[in-house]
Amino acid sequence: MPNRCPWAEAHPLLREYHDTEWGLPLHDDRKLFEFLLLEGFQAGLSWLTILKKRENFRKALEGFHPECLARWSENEIARALTDRGIIRNRRKIEGAVKNARAFLGVREEFGSFSDYMWRFVEGKPVVNSWKVPSEVPAETPLSRRMSRDLRQRGFCFVGPVVVYSHMQAVGMVNDHLVDCFRYGEV
Repeated sequence: MPNRCPWAEAHPLLREYHDTEWGLPLHDDRKLFEFLLLEGFQAGLSWLTILKKRENFRKALEGFHPECLARWSENEIARALTDRGIIRNRRKIEGAVKNARAFLGVREEFGSFSDYMWRFVEGKPVVNSWKVPSEVPAETPLSRRMSRDLRQRGFCFVGPVVVYSHMQAVGMVNDHLVDCFRYGEV
């Protein structure tokens, strides 16, 4: 049995996510957008809750296609609020629409959302060497800087903790513990 980050052992969905996605450098704009939205919906909840609802979110939020989501009106928001398969929080759903619009603006300005995001780490992952979970920070000066920049560009639900979680998820930061089998792989 491989050694994993302890949080991944709590549930089979977390284990699968840890072993196949978390921390893997990601440059696909649509997937980066998906993770940013899911991290925003996760605020105040557990990541396991989000993973259990991920497919429902994919269906309800136009497959995480920002071009589609950016066109949503009050009618689509009201429909999403009746979907029991997702987090039915009006502010978070409205935030997803707002973030889709901001995402399109960033992509227009930088050529891709990936180029915009990865410039914060000079194009390569920050590799940490944590030995125990208590060493892993919830936020960093870099996530605070990125959070400020995202908010200035019109994003919401992108506080420093959410942004740091996003950075971990999409591989901008390698926060696998050093004895985790994924540490050297990502």
